[in-house]
Amino acid sequence: MDKKEKVKRRRQPKELNKQIGERCRKARETAGYTQEQLADLIGVSTQFLSDAERGVTGMSVNTIVKLCGILNISADFLLLGVAEPNKTESPLSIYTRMKRLSPQERELVEEVTNLMMKSFHLPK
Repeated sequence: MDKKEKVKRRRQPKELNKQIGERCRKARETAGYTQEQLADLIGVSTQFLSDAERGVTGMSVNTIVKLCGILNISADFLLLGVAEPNKTESPLSIYTRMKRLSPQERELVEEVTNLMMKSFHLPK
C-alpha cells in the first residue's frame, strides 16, 4: 500500500464522528451560523469544521466545549444525541435555547418577537 492509499484509508469517516458531525451541522444551522462564522468563533479553520461536520475528522474536547457554549447545546446532545434528562423538548428548540439566555437577552428577544407578531398582524 503506497502513501496516498494509507492517507485515503485513514481519512474515511468513522460512524461516531459522522453522527457528531451531523448533530453539529444541525445545531449550527438552527443557530443561524455559516461554517465560516462558527469556525471563526471557535478558532478553527472552515475546512476543519467542514471535515468535522462530515465526520472525516474528530474534534478535541476543547473544540467540543466551545461548540456547546456557542451553539447553546449540551455535550450529551452533541456527543450522544440525547436531550437533558427528564426533558421532552429538543435541545435545539427555541424554548430550550431561550432558557439559556440572560434576563436582558430574553427581554430583547421578546421585544423583537412582539414586533414580528405585529408585522404579521398577530396578537401577542
